[in-house]
Amino acid sequence: MGAILALLVCGSELSIVALIGIILLIGIVQKNAIMMIDFALEAQRKEHKSAFDAIREACLLRFRPIIMTTMAAMLGAMPLAFGHGVGSELRRPLGITIVGGLIFSQLLTLYTTPVIYLFFDGLAGKVVAWRGRKQPPPQSPAAAPPLPAPQP
Repeated sequence: MGAILALLVCGSELSIVALIGIILLIGIVQKNAIMMIDFALEAQRKEHKSAFDAIREACLLRFRPIIMTTMAAMLGAMPLAFGHGVGSELRRPLGITIVGGLIFSQLLTLYTTPVIYLFFDGLAGKVVAWRGRKQPPPQSPAAAPPLPAPQP
């Protein structure tokens, strides 16, 4: 959404080169969210923390690497977005897409990833509790009734 808004503000069209920028943007944002969630899952499993404490620690410890990755990509795309000269009309939508998309998506990702993580953790707890009430306890193979003998 941020990439499209940036293209509209700058008066550029959504072209194939801009779509390449959106695909690149999806990869960067996805990597940052996965890095945060992976760290939280590891803290939950190894340190036996609650979901809230695990995602909070993940946000605090992974914030700096996420911002560094975002800033490196954004500053690398600035010459593409604001450059002039031969061929700049082809490269400009790519830079605008990356810069605008990173600004918007990182703000959105840093706020929504912990919320979605906690939501799904609560949902998983409810599903486990629901399954526990609905299913009978598993029988051991020795307690199962014998299978009928095959008929000749």
